[in-house]
Amino acid sequence: MKWTSYIADGRASYGFLDGEEIVDAGAVLSDRHPDLKSLIEVGSLIEAAYEAKNAARIALADAQLLPVIPNPGKIFCVGHNYESHRQETGRDKTEFPSIFTRFADSQIGHGSPLILPKVSTMFDFEGELAIVIGEGGRAISEGDALSHVAGYACYNDASVRDWQWHTRQFTPGKNFPGTGAFGPWLVTADEIPDPTTLSVTTRVNGETLQSQPTSDMIFPIPTIIAYVSAFTPLSPGDVIATGTPGGVGAKRQPPRWLMAGDVVEIDITGVGLLVNKVENEGL
Repeated sequence: MKWTSYIADGRASYGFLDGEEIVDAGAVLSDRHPDLKSLIEVGSLIEAAYEAKNAARIALADAQLLPVIPNPGKIFCVGHNYESHRQETGRDKTEFPSIFTRFADSQIGHGSPLILPKVSTMFDFEGELAIVIGEGGRAISEGDALSHVAGYACYNDASVRDWQWHTRQFTPGKNFPGTGAFGPWLVTADEIPDPTTLSVTTRVNGETLQSQPTSDMIFPIPTIIAYVSAFTPLSPGDVIATGTPGGVGAKRQPPRWLMAGDVVEIDITGVGLLVNKVENEGL
């Protein structure tokens, strides 16, 4: 099942897909659950879909898609989590995953523009598989970790490299407005019982620049969940972007920086196709 957050006719809502239509579950459930995150907090998306099955429908093409979870409490990103990317960046092997954070207001949905900041000449793509936490918890074991996942989505952790490289701290380069593309929808975990069987592909203007199976992650999803939940409680709706494969623009010869007009596609088997066009910042 696929769930998405969107705006239609000037109203923000959420719903699940039925073919090329969105069933407007928010119209039925919003008095109790005003957004998709709050719906995830109370349990089964499958049960919620049954309750809202007769709600009004809108064409998917008529909706402005928002980030899957527009208001996550926490967004964690994993750095250098594919060996190909670790090698191209020259990073040392580590015993623990590299974790940094992104702010919710840096995110955009499928179809919205990726914003090239005026202060940057080094804007880069990073296709990733994102997980959304369903059941929260602290000190979650690796053996139980996948049972805490509500579902999966595509993510483009687009990076403002010149600002990322000001110091060894990633925060500035990962939090410019309009740089975290997240969508187009959440595929519920029951449809992806084994997330190691997927493949992450990034295309720019139709050219494949990244392509790697998720089985090549250095730290697999259960390890990431266990590690993050060891130092902070995870809550329903929290997001973890699990890292990007090798092939980023910064490490190509010559570098391949994103420019206004470029179309970036993040394509993950069984999950979806996230598409965003690059625009210059209008400030």
